[in-house]
Amino acid sequence: MDNPRTVDTTATQVMNAAVRETSLLADIKSLIKVGIINSNLITTFTGFWLAVYYTGASFTDQWLTFLLTMLGTAFVIAGGCILNNWYDRDIDHLMSRTESRPTVTGSIPLNVIKWMGIGVSSVGIVVLSFTTIPAALFGAFGWFTYVVLYTMWSKRKYTINTVIGSFSGAVPPLIGWAAVEPSLQLEAIMLFLIMFIWQTPHFLALAMKKKDEYKAAGIPMLPVVHGFRMTKRQIVIYVACLLPLPIYLASLGTVFLVVAFALSLGWLILGIAGFFMKDDYKWATWMFVYSLNYLTILFLTMVLVTLPLFY
Repeated sequence: MDNPRTVDTTATQVMNAAVRETSLLADIKSLIKVGIINSNLITTFTGFWLAVYYTGASFTDQWLTFLLTMLGTAFVIAGGCILNNWYDRDIDHLMSRTESRPTVTGSIPLNVIKWMGIGVSSVGIVVLSFTTIPAALFGAFGWFTYVVLYTMWSKRKYTINTVIGSFSGAVPPLIGWAAVEPSLQLEAIMLFLIMFIWQTPHFLALAMKKKDEYKAAGIPMLPVVHGFRMTKRQIVIYVACLLPLPIYLASLGTVFLVVAFALSLGWLILGIAGFFMKDDYKWATWMFVYSLNYLTILFLTMVLVTLPLFY
């Protein structure tokens, strides 16, 4: 008959191992910022899909290139996010949304995190190079912009840090497109511009929601330095700039144009309403949520209206 104490000890060890495994997985997910990866992969996929559509290629013939593109892009973004966390380790404890990261809690050694970021980033760029060299170069450019120009240089110094960071967030659809067709068409440039312009109102709305935390961390976000009214004006200007861009994607058809225009107009109306609302934080939350739905619906529509490419 088994010793009850031995059984209890074994059960405890198994439970502790499971907890450690779960905690490690949670730490890794926190480091690589899964939400950011997912949203960027949506735009990468759309860029790839539209390149196949406009070049008359077959998606099924490109399945290996597609897998390499998505995997490489995910690794480049994950690596950049890991290094962003590693660099921001001295301020993340000041913000509630980042205070539980392993760079703050110490659950993973900082040196391990640094080399993990470098290694994952490098693997991502190498994987992308197996599609096309331009795709790998776009990936490297996005990584450099996010890690060096945004995280290490502008984030703590200038209110335009959001604009600088927007370059990196606008690159994924170009990676997807270049993996199929290295010579970019007008449609690819429009995907880049839509993503570039979309990010500033998206992140400024988040900065309004988290104003006090950014202030405590000493990060000069626009709402911290110039207040909410100036931030609202900037948000509305950027959203208004999105209105004419879908015209350059008219080849996607009437359905897309109607959906794109309706989304942009709705966002603009909501933005203008912010000047009349008393609860700025509530408005910022609405704008942030709308921005997420805007991006998802717009890029999903681009794919849906081109589905006949399979016939």
